[in-house]
Amino acid sequence: MASVLQVNNIEVVYKDVILVLKGMSLEVEEGKIVTILGNNGAGKTTTLKAISGILKSEDGEVTDGSIEFYGERIDEKYPEEIVRKGIFQVMEGRRVVEDMTVEENILAGAHTQRNRKKRKEDMEIVYHYFPRLIERRKVMAGYISGGEQQMLVLGRALMARPKLLLLDEPSMGLSPLLVAEIFEIIQKINREQNVSILLVEQNARLALSVAYHGYVMENGRIVLDDTVEKLMQNEDVKEFYLGLTEVGKKKSYRDVKHYKRRKRWLT
Repeated sequence: MASVLQVNNIEVVYKDVILVLKGMSLEVEEGKIVTILGNNGAGKTTTLKAISGILKSEDGEVTDGSIEFYGERIDEKYPEEIVRKGIFQVMEGRRVVEDMTVEENILAGAHTQRNRKKRKEDMEIVYHYFPRLIERRKVMAGYISGGEQQMLVLGRALMARPKLLLLDEPSMGLSPLLVAEIFEIIQKINREQNVSILLVEQNARLALSVAYHGYVMENGRIVLDDTVEKLMQNEDVKEFYLGLTEVGKKKSYRDVKHYKRRKRWLT
């Protein structure tokens, strides 16, 4: 299977002094969903921003290593160039333009598409996946529900005709029913539109249920990666990310006084 994305041993520094990523490497194969697991502060969102080029607007920089998209180096390119090449990041927190209508927000994702006929076709695809947005299309985006806003930002991303979607915490703040609906649509987009996906998600069980391959990240480094089937059988992943002990009982992080990284994670 061909690689869509290769992140090769990158280091990321903020404000010339804060080292956040410390030799980060990962790969996304074409047509696959890959997930990154890790606690808050592990560097997951920074990884996505390094790929999409957004770091440059936040006084961050890839200082070592490289990022390749279909074999072409992109870590030195600007965000708008990266979008045109087919990478679109859906940011954490459902960032809609609140004083624009739902439809205007969706159309904003097509700013690189000059052909009106193709824009109309893309809009029909968005409404196919998110029919709820049809009846809300004239409503200001700030007045729709959180679930509808998440649908909106995903629909806006589809308007850019992405080859690779970077999704940052798409389940955040949503009810379990809405989360299930959103993730079902994400899987359909992956299968039917052949869009590769790099997913950052705190809900490890959910992420592993839809992904093909997973990476576990701590303190700016990858400490473990494997197929999701093997990760779900890994005792450390089961205990610290899936909340299961060896006897299958749920275990809270609050019950773990000292989170010890076992040596085999680093071998």
